[in-house]
Amino acid sequence: MINVFVLQNGRLNQVPIDSRDDLASVQPIWVDLTDPTDDERAWVKSIYEVILPDEDEVQDIEASARYYEAENGDLHLRTDFLLEQEEGPSRIVTVAFILAKKILFSIHAEDLPVFRLVRMRARSRPGSIEDYMDVLLDLYATDAEYSADALEGIYETLEVVSGRVLQETFTDKDAADALNAIAHEEDLNGRIRRNMMDTRRAVSYLMRGRLLNTEQFEEARQILRDIESLDGHTSFLFDKINFLMDATVGFININQNKIIKIFSVASVAFLPPTLIASIYGMNFKWLPELNWDLGYPFAIVLMLASAIAPFLYFRHRGWLK
Repeated sequence: MINVFVLQNGRLNQVPIDSRDDLASVQPIWVDLTDPTDDERAWVKSIYEVILPDEDEVQDIEASARYYEAENGDLHLRTDFLLEQEEGPSRIVTVAFILAKKILFSIHAEDLPVFRLVRMRARSRPGSIEDYMDVLLDLYATDAEYSADALEGIYETLEVVSGRVLQETFTDKDAADALNAIAHEEDLNGRIRRNMMDTRRAVSYLMRGRLLNTEQFEEARQILRDIESLDGHTSFLFDKINFLMDATVGFININQNKIIKIFSVASVAFLPPTLIASIYGMNFKWLPELNWDLGYPFAIVLMLASAIAPFLYFRHRGWLK
């Protein structure tokens, strides 16, 4: 899919593109290619004479491949964007940017929330976009906001998990649910840290390359400050996740020790009756049940006493509560 945006009265307006002629008749500042077809790639290459990377090239994360200037003078960037999903784990989607002929070209395999937000805001805020570089900086700024919202979601989820872990009774099912939630939030927190690290690197590259005017340079500095403020939150959440993980595993060990203790006490408690029964089984010549008038009551009392005595002893020692 190809999305083309032009600047009209300080607003970013989308122009419908159904053919090559439609694309050739507009003067865009942003051409966004989401999982483009071969025909759409051919239109862009022939009209604007830009080199579009293949999908495998977009995924290349080597430093030399993430920021470079092509032989024709086009500037190529690779930047990671966070994609958080309601169902399933979050993902990192790499986007290829090409800055050529005062147009921003972007290529990515999936539609991203950050891109949708930028398109929506640019239509409702006249004057916020003046050229193609403003679009790129707005994408980076919105990416930082999106990551901040994701961190707030982690805080809310961990508060719920903390309530479960610190409740009076903590069953094995509660522990399994807590571990699943903790693992999910730890994965998301790690992806946010990676995403912010990559965004910081991209913005720093633009600043060092002297590609920004004065206002854009100040906006880039603000983006870096926003990212720096998120670093403290990701570190705090990392420590909290580790604490909840240790606490959950500790409660699991306690529950397992209780089960082992019960079985150990039970095995020791049934040892005297078993021993007495074995002795009876080996003494066929003398059986009190047959020789004494009170033989049967004596045998029953002896068996009950041998079974009750260990439990009384363990309770006295505080092993059973």
